[in-house]
Amino acid sequence: MSALPALILRDAALAWRSGGLWLPLAFLLLVAALFPFAVGPDAAVLSRTGGGMLWIAALLASLLPVDRLVAPDQDSGVLDQLVLRGIGDEVIAVAKLIAHWLSFGPPLMVAVLPAAALLKLSANMMIRLEIGLLLGTPALAALGLMVSALTAGLRSSGALAGLLALPLAVPLLIFGAGSLADQSGSALKLLAACSLLLVGITPFAAGAAMRAGRE
Repeated sequence: MSALPALILRDAALAWRSGGLWLPLAFLLLVAALFPFAVGPDAAVLSRTGGGMLWIAALLASLLPVDRLVAPDQDSGVLDQLVLRGIGDEVIAVAKLIAHWLSFGPPLMVAVLPAAALLKLSANMMIRLEIGLLLGTPALAALGLMVSALTAGLRSSGALAGLLALPLAVPLLIFGAGSLADQSGSALKLLAACSLLLVGITPFAAGAAMRAGRE
C-alpha cells in the first residue's frame, strides 16, 4: 500500500496537466452563464431549476476525462509495469479513483459559488448543493472510472463510456437534485448510500476489468 500515495500524485499530476483543475470549473461556469439565456432571466425560474441543472453539469464534467483514465496507461504498458512491481489492480484503481475525484470534485465545488449567484440560488440552496456535491462527486468519479476501465481498448471508448455512465447516474441525479428541496434530509442520506456503494465496488470492478484487458 506504500505505492498508493505515489500513484495518486502521478495520476493527479497527469489530470491537472491536461486541464483537470480549470476545465471542470470553466465548464460549470459556462453552463451556468448560458442557462439563463435558455429559460429566461426570471429569478424564480432560475432558482427553481438551476440546482438540478448544476447537478447535470457536474455529471458531464466528471465524464470529460473518462477516455484518459485507464486507456492511455493500458496502451502504453504502464499497467503491466505496475503489476510486475507487485502493485495490485485494485490498488491502481483506488489511486485512479482518488486522483480523478481530486481533479474535478473540489474545482466543481468552488465553481458552484459564482454559478449560484448567476442562477439566483438562495444561500440555503447553495449550502445544500455543496453538501450534495461533497457526497455525490465521489460516486460520479467512481462511475466514470468504472466505465472507463470497462471500455478501455474499445473503439470510441470515450463516447461509449459516456453512454454507459449516463443511465447509471440517474439515481445520483434524482437524489442530488431532490436534496435541494428535501427538508428531512432523506435524499441526502440516499445519495450518501449510493455514493458509498459505488465507491466501495469500483476498485474491485475496475481492477477486474483492467486485469481482463491484459489477458
